[in-house]
Amino acid sequence: MILEYPDDLKYLDSHEYVRLEGEIATIGITAFAIDQLGDIVFLELPEEGDAIEKGESFGTVESVKAVEDLVAPVTGTVIETNTAILDAPEQLAEDPYGEAWLMKVRIEDPTELDDALSASEYQEQVEGV
Repeated sequence: MILEYPDDLKYLDSHEYVRLEGEIATIGITAFAIDQLGDIVFLELPEEGDAIEKGESFGTVESVKAVEDLVAPVTGTVIETNTAILDAPEQLAEDPYGEAWLMKVRIEDPTELDDALSASEYQEQVEGV
């Protein structure tokens, strides 16, 4: 599997990504993390209106290999959860940066992403390129 790292995203050490459009952050899991986890069987995500805080767990992803916490890359309020991916978590592997996003958050402080990794920095970290 060839892993992609779109340049328009910010990446976290904990393998979440953020696509920032104005004050709305679309959050998902990187293709690398999905590849490492294997077959994903269950997702737990916050509900619309829930507050999340940068660095805190906001849900879990469960695969046949492991259960991992999802870590919030920003502080804000959940404005939408991708219910389609909750119903079919195995589809995360098919389009992690497109249709398989997890949630959208209205962020409080965009500077929280200043310490996030660029695509090349993240790729170097996970692949040792």
